[in-house]
Amino acid sequence: MNHKILDILEYQEISSRLAEQAVTAPAKSKALNLQPASDRETVSRALSETKALVDLDRIKGQLPLTDFQDVAPSLKRLKVKADLNALELGNILLIFTLAQESSRFVEDAEENETLDLAAIETLLEDLELPDDFYRRLRTSLTYDGEVLDTASADLARLRHGRLATEAEIKEKMTAYTKGKNGQYLSDQIVTIRDDRYVIPVKQEYRYKFGGVVHDQSASGQTLFVEPAAILPLNNRLQNLLAEERQEIHRVLHELSLDAREEMETIKRVAAALSELDFLQAKAKLAKQMRASQPALSADQSFKLLGARHPLIDPDKVVANDIALGQDFDTILITGPNTGGKTITLKTAGLLQLMAQSGLFIPANEGSSVAVFDQIFADIGDEQSIEQSLSTFSSHINDIVAIMKRVSDQSLVLIDEIGAGTDPEEGARLAISILDFFRKKGAKIIVTTHYPELKLYGYNRERTTNASMEFDIKTLSPTYRLQMGIPGHSNAFAIARRLGMREDVVAGAEKLMSSDDSDINHMIDELNKQTKLVTENKQKLQTSLDRAKQLEKKLQDALDIYNQRVQKQLDFALDRANEIVAKKRKKADKIIAELEEARKEGMQVKTNQLMDAKGEFNQLAKQEANLAKNKVLQKEKKRHHVQVGDKVKVLSYGQTGTVTKQLGEHDYEVSLGRIKLKVTDRDIDKLDAGQKQQAQRRATSASRSSRARSSLDLRGQRYEEAMVNLDRYFDTILLSGLSTVTIIHGIGTGAIRQGVQQYLKRNKHVKTYSYAPANEGGTGATIVTLK
Repeated sequence: MNHKILDILEYQEISSRLAEQAVTAPAKSKALNLQPASDRETVSRALSETKALVDLDRIKGQLPLTDFQDVAPSLKRLKVKADLNALELGNILLIFTLAQESSRFVEDAEENETLDLAAIETLLEDLELPDDFYRRLRTSLTYDGEVLDTASADLARLRHGRLATEAEIKEKMTAYTKGKNGQYLSDQIVTIRDDRYVIPVKQEYRYKFGGVVHDQSASGQTLFVEPAAILPLNNRLQNLLAEERQEIHRVLHELSLDAREEMETIKRVAAALSELDFLQAKAKLAKQMRASQPALSADQSFKLLGARHPLIDPDKVVANDIALGQDFDTILITGPNTGGKTITLKTAGLLQLMAQSGLFIPANEGSSVAVFDQIFADIGDEQSIEQSLSTFSSHINDIVAIMKRVSDQSLVLIDEIGAGTDPEEGARLAISILDFFRKKGAKIIVTTHYPELKLYGYNRERTTNASMEFDIKTLSPTYRLQMGIPGHSNAFAIARRLGMREDVVAGAEKLMSSDDSDINHMIDELNKQTKLVTENKQKLQTSLDRAKQLEKKLQDALDIYNQRVQKQLDFALDRANEIVAKKRKKADKIIAELEEARKEGMQVKTNQLMDAKGEFNQLAKQEANLAKNKVLQKEKKRHHVQVGDKVKVLSYGQTGTVTKQLGEHDYEVSLGRIKLKVTDRDIDKLDAGQKQQAQRRATSASRSSRARSSLDLRGQRYEEAMVNLDRYFDTILLSGLSTVTIIHGIGTGAIRQGVQQYLKRNKHVKTYSYAPANEGGTGATIVTLK
């Protein structure tokens, strides 16, 4: 795509806004250098990738990404067999961690069957990590480059010895600063000089403690002395520090060797994360602009529905429908100055550039775009002082350049074609230029004031007129595009509205040619008819939409009513049959006992047994019908509850509020923050007095609950932490807290991972994410409850 069109249509402003949405430096750079593509396959793939991230954001939210350093310098150092420092290795650890968390994030989102991430499947596969190397990084250092005690057994031993030695030194030094020795010191403190612990001794007592003098104050009255008793301990400490530095160097060397073996993996993972960040920036920009995915037309046509210029204030921009290439290939837009003609040109061109860059466009659903090999534009006064070119010369110079490169795959946008010279000559030249572009097969949108071009729009095939609407009453443009209707300057109408003498206006009208007068009259009539048709169409569409909505509501209500009636009858019949079945079972048992008694010698006649059983079967049949009515009435009276009613859940012995009806006999009941699914057999509707008692109990319970807003799991074993986390959630659900913080620390990541898994499974959790950097970062998780 030629760079001139990018400048004319202010495409760089779009790429700058895209870069602002990116998190990582590589993604920001890619956004700033984004260029429109000119082949259909590339554009289609780019739009599909953007859609995948838009859907992911809508269903799950944004990927857990944060900025990281470019790995290119580190890979370059590894290539020449240099060791990486702790910060570089920490950066690789951060990249791997982000890749792992992003993979888990996507895996959780893929549980939603409506989410299609096929377009980014390759990128997700590139997030696969080398497990052994990642594990060694996690146990060796932090993201900030701090080498951990767990990096090696020797390092842990050395640091333990160093801490013990420092503690012993401080204990002995305290003896010098406290008690009677304090009188020999300038200040009762312990400080460090030349990496050795010293005390500030007054000049006159310099030999009191023996040892070595390492420094003195500016006045010379204070000497910083390392007491003789501390010399061996300081020496031991220095030896331990040296060994610790050597061990850290060895650890970093081994990690660098491992990193050198995984150079391609590091590069691949970092590139995949940057690309996902870039695509997520596209999705975030689409959300910010309220943009939608356009379809790609099979031919060189586009249809922009409710198109809005993305750089105009969303509260002020006027949306317009702009279509080209289906019914006509050329649009001639006329109308008064400052009416919106140039903005319409720029909107069509800029939205095409955005779509061909894989960006969603600020237009309504159902819009479609083409894929042009080039978009050419001559918009605005590009007069060149250095080349001594007039407005007209500059204008013609640009059009000549376009003519050399235009094809049937191009879109041409020209503002005020043929302007800047004699009107008659300019109009004739404009017609000839349009004929040339039409023969080339290009798609064309031009603006003009020439009345001759209005006739051109009527006389040429696949050519149409359009105009920007102007409100005569307010003497201001509406910025609405009217397809099929040419515009005119409205000079006479405006002059009358502003109070010019009627005889002057009438005289001017008489001076117009009959052809011009007929054209203006025709335009006025077309405007009136179009406005009337548009108003009637809107009224009919509104009435039709209301009728469809009402029909749907009535049908839904009828279906729900029929379902409820049938379910109530089925439920009552089942209950009645249960009662009868129990009685039949009891009666069969009695008959069996009578038969047994007869076998044992009691006088019971067989025909009496058969008659009794037959009468019972008949009774059961009658009782079923009777029970059907009785039970139905009883159940209706007992369980006729609605959303908002106070009920008692019998199985829990707790009172709550009905929040949703899930089915004919199933309800959702809220007990504080806990929501239960119960049947109507398990609830009793409370009367007014019972409601007040329940409310008093709930208020009392709420006051007595004092849940903390944070839980600290640091220093706990994994099993202990998970048990405490589960108990804590029981407390906060009853307390009514909406946001809490789980402090799990960084460490090996086991507790952090366990917390994340627990939150993912907990149905009462709405969202969770790491705390901001100044509040704990990845060492704490902020949880929002439903």
